[in-house]
Amino acid sequence: MLKRMLIMIGTVLLVFVAIGAYWYRGMQAKIAMFKSMTPPPTAVTTTVVKGRTWQPVLSTVGSLKAVNGVLVSTDLAGIVSEIAFESGKPVKKGDLLIKLDTKTEEAQLQSAQARLDLARVSLERKKDLLAKKAASQADYDAAQAESRQAQAAVNESLATIARKTVTAPFDGMLGIRQVNIGQYLSSGTAVVPLQSLDPIYVEFSIPQADLSQIALHKKIRLSAVGVGDREFEGEITAINALVDETNRNIQIEATVRNPEGQLRSGMFVKVEVLLPEKTGILAIPASSINYAPYGDSVYVVKEGKTKDGKPEKQAVQQFIKVGPSRGDLISIIKGLAEGDEIVTSGVFKLRPNAPVQINNAVQPGNDEKPQPPDT
Repeated sequence: MLKRMLIMIGTVLLVFVAIGAYWYRGMQAKIAMFKSMTPPPTAVTTTVVKGRTWQPVLSTVGSLKAVNGVLVSTDLAGIVSEIAFESGKPVKKGDLLIKLDTKTEEAQLQSAQARLDLARVSLERKKDLLAKKAASQADYDAAQAESRQAQAAVNESLATIARKTVTAPFDGMLGIRQVNIGQYLSSGTAVVPLQSLDPIYVEFSIPQADLSQIALHKKIRLSAVGVGDREFEGEITAINALVDETNRNIQIEATVRNPEGQLRSGMFVKVEVLLPEKTGILAIPASSINYAPYGDSVYVVKEGKTKDGKPEKQAVQQFIKVGPSRGDLISIIKGLAEGDEIVTSGVFKLRPNAPVQINNAVQPGNDEKPQPPDT
């Protein structure tokens, strides 16, 4: 009985050993097969690094201010009798804007003119009598003084009428009318905003550290939301004598041509101060850079060999130091040389020395001034 049990146990053990040996040989064969397999090349796009000429800029933001900007108001009180302008229209210096009722002043002018005429006639008579020794010098002097007083009264009436006629103090663009016909206006009541828009000022600030790069007449470029893709050019015309103690910035004022009046006072704008051009800048598409905590890198395509000695293209990881960016491009300070072929898309699928297959039928963005579609 014991002998039979031992035989059965031995037989079962032999079966398990045979199964284990068979499974082990199968696994070894699969491992050997997987080791002999190589992954297919990764499809990527590439570009050749070339030197570029870049216009360095100091970028900041600013606001626009009219060279001349006022809220036109009345000098004297009165009732509006005439409005001679339309809201939002350009005007020239001296153009009539509004008239206040001057009936009372005109009546006073007529009375003063009559007194002046009489005083002049009396003065001529006194002059003739003085020449004939029929009047004294005192009588002539009194007549002359009366004539001058009458003339002053006429001038005063004329000045009052003129002050009730509001005209444009300079060339510019009118805003929205704030008065109506027949409305009583007190002294100082606002009539309409008037802004001189060509040229126009832009005010912005730069850090104290960049002051050495700023000078009078240095060119600037600005753009604003609401005027399309257009860029406006100007030059620095004033640098503040004081540095702001709170943020250590210095205020700059530049003058910009605005012939079509697209820029308006108070607008928020992006300002770029143009610095001397630099040549030989190595700039690559932003999509080619693999950012990581331990350092930024790109993959450079180089000639390599497979395990069986066949030539193939491989992606070699190269660590870099990046500089300023512009549009789709980022400048490279260190790590690349002109003529290097780098991977521009598919970098996140790569590993060092991985085989690659180049397909440049479709390239990622590579523009200094990209214009994305308006969706």
